[in-house]
Amino acid sequence: MLLGATLREILLRIPIVLLAITVHECAHGYVAYLLGDHTAKQSGRLSLNPLHHMDLMGTICMLVVGFGWARPVPVNPHYFKNPKGGMSLVGLAGPVSNFLMSIFFAVLYGVVLRYARDNGTITWFFLSLFQMGMVLNLQLGLFNLIPFPPLDGSKILAYFLPNKWYYKLMMYERYAMPILMILLFLGVLDKPFALVASRLFRILIRIVQAMIGV
Repeated sequence: MLLGATLREILLRIPIVLLAITVHECAHGYVAYLLGDHTAKQSGRLSLNPLHHMDLMGTICMLVVGFGWARPVPVNPHYFKNPKGGMSLVGLAGPVSNFLMSIFFAVLYGVVLRYARDNGTITWFFLSLFQMGMVLNLQLGLFNLIPFPPLDGSKILAYFLPNKWYYKLMMYERYAMPILMILLFLGVLDKPFALVASRLFRILIRIVQAMIGV
């Protein structure tokens, strides 16, 4: 893990992290709402206030190592016509929102590269901020696609499992978080995660640069 983040990097990450986790959780709640579940709305979680979504440990991990989690939005699958399908769509909504935000920050990064008139402090600040927005949203989206409870990837995977395995997965979901924390602490996921993230980041930069002619 990248535990050696500098104070400057952490300060740059703060607004990006707050925005990333807020949009991520709102996306979950909004898709659930569209599918007929008003639980998130009734609990005040369809909000752009980061304080409604922050998990202390998950936010610290996002600031220090670049990926983490927020306080899960409450979802009641019994309101969905197809509970498994509904949960998979709700789970997918979070990572997709982060990938879209990563693209948004990439476009802003490219625009600054093209139109900035100097290489001064202000230009550097916005380039650093937008690059951080690309990286952190990409990392958050990828991290949550890992098919391990309670991450969003497990809900997407569950759609393709037989009902018997699906209900077992849901039954033991609460016990999976400590295991995930151990895997993160041991760095088991670091190499494959970093490889995929770096390749997607390079692809994103090349596409945006080609689009705006940088």
